Amino acid sequence: MPMPWTYRHASREFRAFLDDAKDRMDLQSDNSTYTAVDAVFQVFRKRLTAQQGLDFASILPSVLRAIFVKDWVVAEPPLPFAARKDLTDEAKQVRPHHNLTPDNAIEATAWALRRLINPREFDAVLAKLPDEARAFWDVDVDDTAELEQRII
Repeated sequence: MPMPWTYRHASREFRAFLDDAKDRMDLQSDNSTYTAVDAVFQVFRKRLTAQQGLDFASILPSVLRAIFVKDWVVAEPPLPFAARKDLTDEAKQVRPHHNLTPDNAIEATAWALRRLINPREFDAVLAKLPDEARAFWDVDVDDTAELEQRII
């Protein structure tokens, strides 16, 4: 079996994602962008069962998959979803002394993910999740071409 593309090109995928997310969030550093993305992932996964989270993680590129599952305490019961503003406020509280997470962090992370992940795989895994989980990753764009997969 050949090595999965995401393992062979992990750095390239992560660099493309990080650049997209950083630009979309209007942040200046990779560190700030990483913190915001990690916070978004933490907020999202707190609302999933372990199986739902692993199903979601399975379609993420390898580095993002590792970030998504890092330090996840799967024994905690899922929290209910809330309004995006409340979820964003929660993301801003992750590492509050080192967090420049902007108001568009969830949307920007979703936008960058959608440009990286196979849309059929992304939509298939989201279809298995609650409606609120699908809404979490919604991106409103005027031109859907901007969400086309960048790295194939």
